[in-house]
Amino acid sequence: MTYEEIAKLLDHEAKYLLTHRCENLPKDLIYQVNPNQVREIFSQSDRSQSVIENLEKIYGHGRLANTGYLSILPVDQDIEHTASFSFYKNPLYFDPENIIRLALEAESNAIASSLGALALLSKKYADRIPFIVKINHNELLTYPNKWDQTLFAQVKQAYELGAVAIGATIYFGSPESNRQIREVSAAFYQAHQLGMATILWCYPRNSAWETKDADYNSSADITAQANRLGVTIEADIIKQKMPTIDGAFRHFKFAKYSDQMYETLSTENPIDMLRLQVINCYAGKIPLLNSGGESATEADFTKDLKAAVRSAVINKRAGGAGLILGRKAFKRPMEEGVKLLRAVQDVYLEEQITIA
Repeated sequence: MTYEEIAKLLDHEAKYLLTHRCENLPKDLIYQVNPNQVREIFSQSDRSQSVIENLEKIYGHGRLANTGYLSILPVDQDIEHTASFSFYKNPLYFDPENIIRLALEAESNAIASSLGALALLSKKYADRIPFIVKINHNELLTYPNKWDQTLFAQVKQAYELGAVAIGATIYFGSPESNRQIREVSAAFYQAHQLGMATILWCYPRNSAWETKDADYNSSADITAQANRLGVTIEADIIKQKMPTIDGAFRHFKFAKYSDQMYETLSTENPIDMLRLQVINCYAGKIPLLNSGGESATEADFTKDLKAAVRSAVINKRAGGAGLILGRKAFKRPMEEGVKLLRAVQDVYLEEQITIA
């Protein structure tokens, strides 16, 4: 897509998103995405040469190779949301080989999926696209349903099948979050010892944060602080939901907050809210990827395309490093999924779309 096509797709929001400037947290306060980010940041850290090289494999693959931006295909919803619900529109994706084919066709930087899916095909594909093994999952067979992340894989299993990184989720704010923090912290340490990179799905999750008017699980203040906790346990890349609201601390009167921090750090513009997420990732030195969200229930391709491109524009202009987008792609015919993923990549390749 060209800049003009992107602006046309954004419609009435085009000027609002494409010309906005972050004044509360100006771009000079954050480390800006560039092709040398891995070496510049992690060569000064405790990460080993093997970890750095595996990160560079992710950054150096696919259509966004060596730009500093990432487009990763994640498919673990067959565990998280049930396989039948995830794949009934496209039964070909019950076969994990087609998931890998989608990532290859779209020229993604990497594929993230479960141990079983990637292990089944590791000898065929692990040298063709970087593998990221998601080691924990929520599952919906427990009745009544619960929201907890359980380890499904050992770090060494990911290492032995040739993965360059592991991924894990922590439901920050949930009753089980302290245990999850301990488990994932230990897993990230082991992964680094084995030379693999670490990616954290940094998701707030607490039913108390949902009201009849809004879902504060995606509030800018909560998600930003979740990011801060994620980088603390040495996530090399953070994955976070797009912020849709702010002021959860103030609304529910918990954690630490002041009215002034809401006035000085952010605004209602989604780019400003996402800038708050970025600056909490050690001022952008740890890359922030945002999730792509659910596919349109009415199977409207244009609606999904617009939502994905909008998310990419907000992420890039806020100082993020890309999208990790799955459902909008694999819930459509493969040709449409590839087209959507490439449209997102076009945003990051478009030089006229700059950091706000």
